[in-house]
Amino acid sequence: MSSLTRAMTSKLALSALPLPPPAQQLIHRLTPDTHTSSVSSFRTSILPSKPSLQRRARLLSPQSHFSFVNPFPCPFPYDIEAPGPDDPPVTDKAAYIEEWLAAREATRLRPKAEQDRHPNAPLRIYDPDPQLRKQPLVLLGIAETALGDCLPHLDVGDAFALLGAPSLSDEYGDEGDSQPSDNPDVVRVRDELVDILSGQSVLSTPEDVDDAHAFAPWSLRYSGHQFGSWAGQLGDGRAISILSTPHPSTPHQLVELQLKGAGRTPFSRTADGLAVLRSSVREYLCSEAMSALHIPTTRALSLISLPALPVVRERQESACVLTRLAPSFIRIGSFEALNGPANMFFFGGGQQDPHWDGLRILGEWVAQQVLHLELKDGDAWGRELVLEVARRNAKMVAAWQAYGFMHGVINTDNVSILGLTIDYGPYAFMDVYDPLHICNHTDEGGRYAYKYQPNMIIYALRALLASLAPLIGAERALGHSVPSGWAEGKSKDELEAWREEGMRMKEEVEAVCQETAGVEYGRLMRTRLGLRHPDPADETTLVRPLLEMMDNQKLDFHGTFRTLGAFRPAWLHSSSDAKELEMFIATLVRNTPDAPGAPSEAVKGEWRAWLETYAARIGAPEERLLWGGDGDGDEKDVDKARADAMRGVNPRFVLRQWVLEEVIRRVERDAEAGRKVLGKVLQMATNPFEAWGTEGREGGEGEEELRKEEEEERRFCGMGEKRMLGFQCSCSS
Repeated sequence: MSSLTRAMTSKLALSALPLPPPAQQLIHRLTPDTHTSSVSSFRTSILPSKPSLQRRARLLSPQSHFSFVNPFPCPFPYDIEAPGPDDPPVTDKAAYIEEWLAAREATRLRPKAEQDRHPNAPLRIYDPDPQLRKQPLVLLGIAETALGDCLPHLDVGDAFALLGAPSLSDEYGDEGDSQPSDNPDVVRVRDELVDILSGQSVLSTPEDVDDAHAFAPWSLRYSGHQFGSWAGQLGDGRAISILSTPHPSTPHQLVELQLKGAGRTPFSRTADGLAVLRSSVREYLCSEAMSALHIPTTRALSLISLPALPVVRERQESACVLTRLAPSFIRIGSFEALNGPANMFFFGGGQQDPHWDGLRILGEWVAQQVLHLELKDGDAWGRELVLEVARRNAKMVAAWQAYGFMHGVINTDNVSILGLTIDYGPYAFMDVYDPLHICNHTDEGGRYAYKYQPNMIIYALRALLASLAPLIGAERALGHSVPSGWAEGKSKDELEAWREEGMRMKEEVEAVCQETAGVEYGRLMRTRLGLRHPDPADETTLVRPLLEMMDNQKLDFHGTFRTLGAFRPAWLHSSSDAKELEMFIATLVRNTPDAPGAPSEAVKGEWRAWLETYAARIGAPEERLLWGGDGDGDEKDVDKARADAMRGVNPRFVLRQWVLEEVIRRVERDAEAGRKVLGKVLQMATNPFEAWGTEGREGGEGEEELRKEEEEERRFCGMGEKRMLGFQCSCSS
């Protein structure tokens, strides 16, 4: 048994997680910033004498893909104190600033004794001077779902006991709480986790490890189009990847841990590199909610509050650090950085000249190690890379549309190469159905409205193709992958001819995206309607008319689908069941904030007509056969099976805007009590199909015995106050 396999068969502290082989590590396969050209130079030159290079907004050299950066969650602008009256005068202000920053870097090696449970672990912990950079750290949450899926071998100590029992109704009580451990080793594991995932401490290899095997944190360079305009270099302005480790069950699949809000990087431009509590709570909850809905997404591991660290947005707030997980955080903008549509320069930003070999290096890495394309040595990969990214993002956006998710900021730098939902900002889930809803109040023109999201993914794919087009054209001319230096000495005319050749696949890329999205959307909507046999007519005969009724009648998107699971086709064909049908239609139209009275005859007529079509589709022989309904007298069994299946795909709990706002308010008011509410909402978001709040017993027997917690569950499954429907956030969140 290899040491790597042995290491991953038991629980490991965060600092003891294994590193992948260098050939699988981004920092060893891609090109670093020239100022941080290796881990050793970063450690010996930048951290002790030029630390501001990590925090100073600047354009990286054209060939660079990333820059080594240490987390540094501190107030910005930095409050650099002037020397005291007894101190020598400052003669070199720049040097004084560098000394001030260096003194606060996490460069102090934690005693080995504190990691002695795993003496052969490749990483060590580095801490800042506790007298100069000490601040309270409050663990707000650990997502058990992400932990189990992505890092099942990670030891979190007694973190869950510290967080307390999740509760909506008794956050100040201690019923059900476990007691934090009195075992020093268990506490040390938890404290280590919090120190590292807050950005307070840093993981790196020891100084005696050679550069070929060394490790340090990094931030990615990328560019992008924002709201349709070219923005030049952007990059990880408040995200720092602190570790990449093999998944224990599939070692070729990596799990990258990235801190969001851990301080400035070279890509922060004029911002502070920090994140506020409210935006961090929103991403933490939604990442796991999306996974539970089977929508491709980055994951969220932990949430840690830094209550003494002020952050100024529309008001002064406190800082929070989110740890998110993904196999890779490379975006379409990563390719645009190496061949963007225009070169420009402005203070703190701009865009570099194209770097053709940098483009090749990135593409080869993504094709081989990120997308795992099945290619032989020397095979052309550019075309296949673009088509695979198109297929993945098509499936992602189809799931967005099927589940009413609105991203809000589908800039090309926010579109993942892996087709993962990434960068949760002013997102929303659909309440009352409105195809033109805009969830981001910064989006005044409605560019990213719900209806237009598939178009915006195609826009991003065009940007990816435009970046890779010269390389794709060159591969077609060569008949194989391009070699190192493939564009050296080529004239502008030759490069343009290759670009034009590469762009000839534009229609193919768009067709692949549209077809893949259409098929996936159809599959998901059939599943939500309890249908198994594919019928191309469903879109025009069932889905579109249903959505039009929701729109016209102002019905709640998810509530309507959940209610439809109770439909019985027999109600349409039996006079004795006429009352059941009337009651069912009345229940459907109550999925609205307007609290209507009895539905009008016109509304009832619309629903009867649609339900007739639906019932015929359900009763089709090929459909019944797939539910085991091939004989007489089995309607009830088929109905029950379909109802159970629909309850398993149509959420009872939806992460609505009013829910998010209430959770944020309660955590901001009292972090230790509020984290119990946060934990319960996370529990509901990760189990959205459960019958929370004793669903189905409303108004029935035993209703008076409803526990307070069940009452709160029921409230959290509701639409909330009408004023919060369609609530918009801003990008500043």
